[in-house]
Amino acid sequence: MKKYDYILFDLDGTLTESALGVRMSIEHTMKELGLRCPDLSDYTLYIGPPLEDTFRGMCNIPEELIPSAMQIYRDYYDIEGIRNNGVYDDVFELLDSLRRSGCRLAICTSKNEPVAERVCDTFELSGRVDAICGSSLDGSRKAKVDLIPYAMQVLGCTDKSRAVMIGDTYFDSDGAKAAGVDFIGVTYGYGTREAMERSGAVGFADSPLEIIKFII
Repeated sequence: MKKYDYILFDLDGTLTESALGVRMSIEHTMKELGLRCPDLSDYTLYIGPPLEDTFRGMCNIPEELIPSAMQIYRDYYDIEGIRNNGVYDDVFELLDSLRRSGCRLAICTSKNEPVAERVCDTFELSGRVDAICGSSLDGSRKAKVDLIPYAMQVLGCTDKSRAVMIGDTYFDSDGAKAAGVDFIGVTYGYGTREAMERSGAVGFADSPLEIIKFII
C-alpha cells in the first residue's frame, strides 16, 4: 500500500551530486564580472536556494548586474558545470521502483526549467519521471513554496495529503511546510539533518533506496 501517490524530488543533493559544477560556475561568473568571489567551501550556503538569491546575498552582486550574472552562469554551467555532475548510486532503481508501484514523480528544483531539463536529459532522469518542474526565467516562480504547488498541478494532484517533497536542505523542508505537504529529508546531500528537522520532517533516509520505505 502506498503512503503517497505523488512524489516531488529536489534535484541537486537529492538525485544528483552537483556541488562542484555549481561552485565552478559561480566562481567563473564572479571572475567574468570582475568581482571578488566569496568563500564557497560550505556547500550548504548555496546549494538549494534560488540562484538569484545567492547572487544578491552571499555573492553581493549589485542588482543591475544580476541579469548578466545569471546569463554568464547559465552559459558556463550548460557546457562546463554540467560535466561535473552525476547521479547518486541507486537513484535509477529508486525512481523505477516508485513508478512501478504506481506513483507519479516530478523533479521539483529551483534550477530554471530549461537547465533542469538539460540536466535530466544528460543524466537519463527525464524518462524516469513524469514531469520536470523548475523555476521560471522571469523569476515569478523560484522558491520551493511556489514550485511545490506548481509541480503538484502538473502531476494532477489535488490532495496535499497524497503528496510528499523529498530533499536535502531546509529550503526544501521549509518550502514543503509552507506548501502544506509532508517532507522526507535525505542525509547524504548538502544540507544538515538538524536544519531540516526544524520544519517537521516525517523521516530521514541515509541513502536513495531508503526513501522507498517511507513511500510504500
